[in-house]
Amino acid sequence: MTLDEFTAHCKSLAHSTYVCQWGGSHVWKIGGKVYAIAGDADGEITGVSFKVTPIAFHILKEQPGCRGAPHLASRGMKWIQRTGDETMSDAELLTYIRDSYRLVAAGLTKKLQKELGLSPAVPKGFPS
Repeated sequence: MTLDEFTAHCKSLAHSTYVCQWGGSHVWKIGGKVYAIAGDADGEITGVSFKVTPIAFHILKEQPGCRGAPHLASRGMKWIQRTGDETMSDAELLTYIRDSYRLVAAGLTKKLQKELGLSPAVPKGFPS
């Protein structure tokens, strides 16, 4: 996946904001909370980290091309880093990014959800 494809997908999610931080990582947020982090080399994605449900974390962390996201999973957070497409296609990755966006949005305060037009509040747990 190219950085442009990744960026276009994240931009398409309402109220997404972008910042380049942590040594050049491409960080996407909703309501100030991170939902996707990508690294790249020459415009090609080298790895993408995203939030998942506990069940998805348990399954994906053992799959080829996936692992617990460094610095996040080691703190008990349910974040996966996709490093290759052996298990997860680019299309599946984009679905996981959208789901990460929804999971993070569900964790925002009700007030912020309402301000962002996410009311009624996004249900907790796995997004539908």
